[in-house]
Amino acid sequence: MAGQPEGPGGAAAPAGPGTQDPSAIPPPPSGYPPYPGAAAPKKKRGLLIAAIALVVIMVLCVGGGVVAFLTLRNVENGEGAKEPAVAVDEFLTAVYKDRDATKAASRVCAASRDDEKIAAKVAEVQKYSAEYQNPRFRWTSPKVDNQTGDRATVSTRITMTTADEKVADQDLRFTVVQKTGWWVCEVA
Repeated sequence: MAGQPEGPGGAAAPAGPGTQDPSAIPPPPSGYPPYPGAAAPKKKRGLLIAAIALVVIMVLCVGGGVVAFLTLRNVENGEGAKEPAVAVDEFLTAVYKDRDATKAASRVCAASRDDEKIAAKVAEVQKYSAEYQNPRFRWTSPKVDNQTGDRATVSTRITMTTADEKVADQDLRFTVVQKTGWWVCEVA
């Protein structure tokens, strides 16, 4: 028959009720894009290696900084006094006579050096000059009460006298340590 497609052996295929012409199947609607399928996962190996390297570098830098801080924080600048009593006398001279916070700080051990507290003490002594008539400070010769190895306890009595004959005494006890000489570390 003419107009009928040929079957597998060259013969015309029967046009029966259950068979359809394959060319008669309509194409899918064009309004929908084709399904893309699952994308293959990208390999992130280079990013992972870079992140690990960055973490290792940060740990080394922070660790090095901490080690440097701990190593250098107790380093004394310069030479301390030759004797514990001399360290106390030099500290008292800087605070009460010279009224020089920088000079006083140079007599304090690095572990206890607090420039703000030292400056506040010097400012307090200077304030006495404004409140009292010509205050003068003197102290007994510092006496070593106890010395064991690289630590010593030194005591003295500070006396303030004024031109109008007012007198005030204060007993002080110092803890002094030896590193590169003797340094004042605590005042009580």
